[in-house]
Amino acid sequence: MKKLFLFLACMPFLLATTCEEDDEVICTQEAKAGLNITVKDAVTQDLLSLGVTVIIQDGLYTETLEEFIGEEFSFFMGAWERVGTYNVTVSKEGYQTFTSEPIVVTADVCHVIPQQITVDLQPN
Repeated sequence: MKKLFLFLACMPFLLATTCEEDDEVICTQEAKAGLNITVKDAVTQDLLSLGVTVIIQDGLYTETLEEFIGEEFSFFMGAWERVGTYNVTVSKEGYQTFTSEPIVVTADVCHVIPQQITVDLQPN
C-alpha cells in the first residue's frame, strides 16, 4: 500500500519529465465559442429562444450572440476564440432582464476554454 501511495504521489513529476520541450502541439482548425449560454424560463424550465437577446461585453468590446437551435436544445454562442472577462445581459419581452457577474474566458495553447452558462429568466 505504501508503494502505491508513493507511486501516485510521484506520478505528476514522472509525467512532467517524460515530455520534451520540442513536443509539437497539434491544434484543430475549428473555432471555439468562449461563451455558450442556455436560456430558460425560471418557472417552467422551458427553453427560451424566440425573441431572446443575449449581449456580452468585455470593456469596450460588445457582441450580440448567435442563436443555435436543435430539436432538443437551444443556446447562444459568442466570444469566438476571444479571451476576456464578460458581463452577459439577457433580455426578452415579458421577462426581467438578467445581468451576470463577470465571467472569465481563458484559453489553452490552441483554443478558448468554453464557459457553459444557464440563465433562468424570471417572468414579469
